[in-house]
Amino acid sequence: MPKFILKITAESAENCIDEKNVECFILSASLPEDCLGRIIRKIEAAGKIALLEGEDAAALAVKLGADLSASTAIKKEMAALRRQLGRRFLGVICRSRRHEAMIVSENEPDFVVFRIWSEGAEKTKALADWYAEFFLLQTAVEPMDGSVNFSAWPADMVILSPEDYKILVAKK
Repeated sequence: MPKFILKITAESAENCIDEKNVECFILSASLPEDCLGRIIRKIEAAGKIALLEGEDAAALAVKLGADLSASTAIKKEMAALRRQLGRRFLGVICRSRRHEAMIVSENEPDFVVFRIWSEGAEKTKALADWYAEFFLLQTAVEPMDGSVNFSAWPADMVILSPEDYKILVAKK
């Protein structure tokens, strides 16, 4: 079974922190700051990674001592984000384009995320296969709808909601 990243968008999801196959959590910066701080401390106490994403995520990451999941405007923003975050982790969401995947890799994030929709999954799978052959960066896949089978994808991690993770584990 691969390792998983859980995407946390609600305060009630913090009960998944002790799951054995979950290594990382992406937290929505829209959650209340006191809640984010509490969850980040629990995640770090468990020896796992807490990433923030969304509006003002970089500033919140610095303030709360979290890492960052960033996307869009890759080349312009990554150097500034690296300076702002220091030695924190930086994950980047990449669209299904080779050129963008190369630009992302040139800027050396800690990991790259490929989002998968059932429509267009073959194109994204071909990109992920190509990427795995040429780059040494860790990759994650994020199924965007329930019909995507990610088991054959060349990814180090899978991003799921806590609910989807529980369904997957129950099927095993």
